[in-house]
Amino acid sequence: AEELVFLDISATHEQRDIILDVVQRTSEVIFMPLTVGGGIRTLEDIRRLLNAGCDKVSINSTAVKNPDLIREAALRFGSQCIVVNIDPRRVQKDGREFWEVHINGGRLPTGLEAVAWAREVEKLGAGEIVLTSMDADGTKDGYDLPMTRAVSAAVNIPVVASGGCGSPEHMYTILTEGGASAALAASIFHYGEYKIEETKQFLDERGVPVRLTNQLTK
Repeated sequence: AEELVFLDISATHEQRDIILDVVQRTSEVIFMPLTVGGGIRTLEDIRRLLNAGCDKVSINSTAVKNPDLIREAALRFGSQCIVVNIDPRRVQKDGREFWEVHINGGRLPTGLEAVAWAREVEKLGAGEIVLTSMDADGTKDGYDLPMTRAVSAAVNIPVVASGGCGSPEHMYTILTEGGASAALAASIFHYGEYKIEETKQFLDERGVPVRLTNQLTK
């Protein structure tokens, strides 16, 4: 893997603090960038996570409730380490379909439209977006291609596609047709359905830039 993303998606909903000890122990045994999110409410939370060893901090619910935190965090710590998670669902409203941003682990609708919110978080100083389709998440039927394409085209910061990956082909499609800068996957690797290195080899053979293990050891 080229990066590890640890998201405690129920922390805000359950009003739990960030799990600093887990972050610190993890950062001590891995040799790749680490992004952590969940239960982050203040600049002090971000500072503690960065000091615990993570490279980037991801905020979601608090970003919606207090957008100024994005700007303040980017100014204090640098945009390169501030990630905003956006979790939309496809909804019908007033005769039109749009992607509505949800918070609290996808439980609470906000009324915000995903593309407009993506533009706003970029303007506030976020350095990256993790875009998780709540409709596709867990299905293994593929990422939400139209949504990812729309958000990626609307901003100039990296967009990491998340939710729905069931195969290396899904990654290839979202990185090429979807315009995503990176693809996040979980269960296909956790349950041993695919190996990371084989997936990267699949992408490399199709012209997608990846770092292969043999390239790192040369």
